[in-house]
Amino acid sequence: MQYLKKLLSFSFLILMGLALWQCARRGNPTGGPEDITPPELIKAEPDNFSINFKADKIKLSFDEFVKLEDVQSQLIVSPPLKYPIEVKPLGGASKFIEIKIKDTLKENTTYTLNFGQSIVDNNEGNPNSFLSYVFSTGTYIDSLTLSGAVRDAFNRKADEYISVMLYELDSAYTDSTIYKTPPNYLTSTSDSLPLFELKNLKAGEYAIVAIKDVNKNNIFDQRQDKIGFLQDTITIPTDSTYLLNLFQELPDYSISVPSYVAKNHILFGYQGDYRDIQIETLIDLPDSVKTTILKDREKDTLNYWLTPTDIDSIVFTIENTKLERIDTFTVKTRKLALDSLKLKTNVSGRFNFEDTFSILANTPLVNLDSSKVDFFISDSLSAPYDYALDTLENKFDFDFDIEPNQRYRFTFLPGAITDFFGMENDSLEYSFSTGSFADYGNLRVNISGSASYPLIVQLTDSKGEVVREILATEPKIFEFNNLEPAQYTIRVIFDDNGNGIWDTGSYLKKIQPEKVSYYPDVIDVRANWELEQTFIISD
Repeated sequence: MQYLKKLLSFSFLILMGLALWQCARRGNPTGGPEDITPPELIKAEPDNFSINFKADKIKLSFDEFVKLEDVQSQLIVSPPLKYPIEVKPLGGASKFIEIKIKDTLKENTTYTLNFGQSIVDNNEGNPNSFLSYVFSTGTYIDSLTLSGAVRDAFNRKADEYISVMLYELDSAYTDSTIYKTPPNYLTSTSDSLPLFELKNLKAGEYAIVAIKDVNKNNIFDQRQDKIGFLQDTITIPTDSTYLLNLFQELPDYSISVPSYVAKNHILFGYQGDYRDIQIETLIDLPDSVKTTILKDREKDTLNYWLTPTDIDSIVFTIENTKLERIDTFTVKTRKLALDSLKLKTNVSGRFNFEDTFSILANTPLVNLDSSKVDFFISDSLSAPYDYALDTLENKFDFDFDIEPNQRYRFTFLPGAITDFFGMENDSLEYSFSTGSFADYGNLRVNISGSASYPLIVQLTDSKGEVVREILATEPKIFEFNNLEPAQYTIRVIFDDNGNGIWDTGSYLKKIQPEKVSYYPDVIDVRANWELEQTFIISD
């Protein structure tokens, strides 16, 4: 009986515990719906849109705790101030933000402080998007506006946070102003849409530029900033909207101090067009010293190659024939090893029917002995081939018949390839194979509409890298055959000067970049597919 009572008591406790646990489960708070409401400005001291402004401090109060994120790059003051304003608190959350102005404000000027998306609530990080504080040191607030968009002149997608700058065309303005003086008005595009709106402007005539301001100093640095501009004067007020094409200029010519990197190798770094550069020695080199110059395949560098010499130093003149500029440098030699011949092939993975098999070298190539080169099909059948030396790319290109589902092999006996210094290769062997035509897809592109010739049609991959390109001087069907199954984009370059490349613009020369158009959709090329697309070009 006693045992039964204990069992009943224990069972009762378990049932009560389960009941309480269920009640506790039902009573647990879920946290409610997610807070998506941005912080709201409830008070500004002095008031927003104040006139006759004389304060050096501003206090903005919010309806909840806020914090600042990336305020140094997000905050835009228009017109810019010489000394950056101080914003607090930077390290923690608060219900207010304090702004200290360290500069002397101009008379009768409307100022705008645009915080971008730097003010967020403390818990969820919801931003108060593009909150602006506006005041005037005069008796009224300027209220005119100007809007438009920025696009990249070459790339499909524009950069984020492009600065759009407005300069008043007064007696102090020249074309060089953007290199050294902040604008009268300033705004920025966002991280999602390349649109801009300049607010609180006064009537007048202006010049407008857009800059990807890498240093965030509100001036144009040609070596690293992209720029877009309109040559026409903008008269405000206006109902027009404006489109700015952003491009990277070719940098002004410069030559770096030469670098002695090996006993037979000196590097000359440069900016500009290498075809305008001539390198000569001021001293007479011994007759035994031979030299040659090659441009680096990837870098803006000229490789000066010389056969070894015991000269302590060499004096060079570097002349830019177009600019009629001559620089002089002395290169001191040191005890360094020689750069020796190293060879590699451009083939990796499966060999495409449109590919060219090449042998590339690090030192200047001069000769190939075909008697020491064998080319085999299916590992054993000897086959014919042709070859050519590409002196610009410093490589040997090989041409041969390409068949589907075949194995190929090149063998190079010692001494088959010789470089400028008489160095020769060791035994080399390269094997590769082709697939079936059914492994690839074919794409035909018809260009119509307002297309003007000559033009370049490029097929790019998902990273924007050029996979194929076709140049045309008159209308034709553009055929891209034997493509790897993938997604591609079509880019059309209007090659106005017919030089076969895209030419960028120049702000000082008032030259806009050559026009580029993108097919609006991504093209999905599949294996064993024939695909045809029509690209209607519009102005």
